[in-house]
Amino acid sequence: MVNQFLKYAVPSALAMFISSLYTVIDGIFVGQGVGDSALAAINIVLPFTVVLFGIANMLAVGGGALVSKNVGAGDTDKAVNIFRQVFKLLLIVSAITSIVCIVFTEPIVKMLGATDNLKPLSVDYLRYYAIFCIPNLVGIVLNSFVRNDNKPKLAMVSTIAGAITNIALDYVFIFIFGLGIKGAAIATGLGQIVTVSILLPHFLRKKGNLSFGSVSLDMGTIKNFLSIGFPSFFAQASFSVIVLLHNIALVRYVGEIGISTYSIINYITTNIYMVLLGLTFGAQPLISYNFGKKDKQTMLKFYNITCKASLIVSISAALICFVFGKQVVGIFTNDPKIVELGYTGIKISCLAYIVGGINLNTLVYFQAIEIPKFSNLICFFRSMLFLPICLMVLPNLFGMNGIWFSVLTSESITFVVMALIANIKSYTDKSVDEQEKDTLQEVVNI
Repeated sequence: MVNQFLKYAVPSALAMFISSLYTVIDGIFVGQGVGDSALAAINIVLPFTVVLFGIANMLAVGGGALVSKNVGAGDTDKAVNIFRQVFKLLLIVSAITSIVCIVFTEPIVKMLGATDNLKPLSVDYLRYYAIFCIPNLVGIVLNSFVRNDNKPKLAMVSTIAGAITNIALDYVFIFIFGLGIKGAAIATGLGQIVTVSILLPHFLRKKGNLSFGSVSLDMGTIKNFLSIGFPSFFAQASFSVIVLLHNIALVRYVGEIGISTYSIINYITTNIYMVLLGLTFGAQPLISYNFGKKDKQTMLKFYNITCKASLIVSISAALICFVFGKQVVGIFTNDPKIVELGYTGIKISCLAYIVGGINLNTLVYFQAIEIPKFSNLICFFRSMLFLPICLMVLPNLFGMNGIWFSVLTSESITFVVMALIANIKSYTDKSVDEQEKDTLQEVVNI
């Protein structure tokens, strides 16, 4: 069972790590080649781009859970139909999103809190990023479905190829062509085009269970996979809220230098988050497949293995940040004040992922067993309820350190509350029992 977990989780986590690593390198190029203001501008746009990532994850996880469940139950035709509906809806949503972002770029960055100084850079970044909305979103979704279609290594290869392309083009566009922040956005889009190009043959040549084809959108099916996948969107949207609330608090207590510092912290901690996300995304097809088979014990074992793996990753990352944090922050900027602020912030912020990784596993597990209400509660508690309270109270008590402690406190309270109201084993039993009743009812109806 551990080997099966590693077969899926390691390629997924590695792919996510490489994906986040090129984001970090992107930040280094922007910081060194354009300046600290450009880093702050990207951080202003980050809540919006994270929401786009959340839309893709909503479709990928919701659709992927249903696909794996139906394959586990032996209904491959239904799984293929669900995949095709997800992909069709994805193309519609990504095209509309791209148009809206290009046309309304200025109002969007203003709404996100861009100062007069940061507005031109923020507009440039978002506008050029939006041009590539379709490959950006399609790449994320197809990558997830390839993993659900028993090809985790292909998902890893496509992500790594896109990352290498992005890194190479970052250097060319920023340092050779002098395109500045626009070059970073264009490099990201072209990297995703490479990722999509590698994934497409799997579906076009029917190398697995899933393939493209003509399909009519069914509102019942759409509602089903959106409701299961919504917590993934909520999780990303809640991260956007976290960034937005931090930006507001930092402007209030520190000013623009605080946003630049937080931008660097985000670049670093994104690596931790993405590896944790990769682990849980790697486990999701295994949990969903065994949910379709109604194998409770195996589902719970995969959840426990994922939690242990998350703890190993997050604790190791925290130790690295404590020992080498100052040197890592210094890669992004030459400003000694930002280096000191960033080192203090990274030492505190990385601790949040020790608890946050478990919350993330629990969130995706409840999606996999089709109880998304608890996944939504996790998102609501950690970002909409407890975090705003922490950001109002802790800075007044501990100054700027209170801002960095806010996420750790919010994640910890969320963990305790969820442990009290949503026992994993009890709800696993309940969900499988309800599925068995539904299956029996379908047989009776036939």
